Amino acid sequence: MSIDLPERDAEGYLIDPNDWSEDVARALAREENIELNDDHWDAIRFMRDYYEEHQIAADARFVIKHLAQRMGRDAQKKLFELFPYGYVKQACKIAGMRRPRAWSTG
Repeated sequence: MSIDLPERDAEGYLIDPNDWSEDVARALAREENIELNDDHWDAIRFMRDYYEEHQIAADARFVIKHLAQRMGRDAQKKLFELFPYGYVKQACKIAGMRRPRAWSTG
């Protein structure tokens, strides 16, 4: 299935996070050569919920803390297995966040 992606910046991040949908996430993940599984969706849905509540992207440590509830101490390692090119580069992009400019991690 091919969808028309919403407007993105030069690096491929959504201009407006409100344009995100799960279909958009699947298309963005395909561009990153990631096939989304339940663990990806757990992280992405947490990130979207966090954005809805705070209107900013969740810092990676919040996502790791969320994942640790299910995965235990390996959550940080698992996050970087899920998104091998980094939290900002892949997780934030696929979750429909604007690129977090102030962060150096990821």
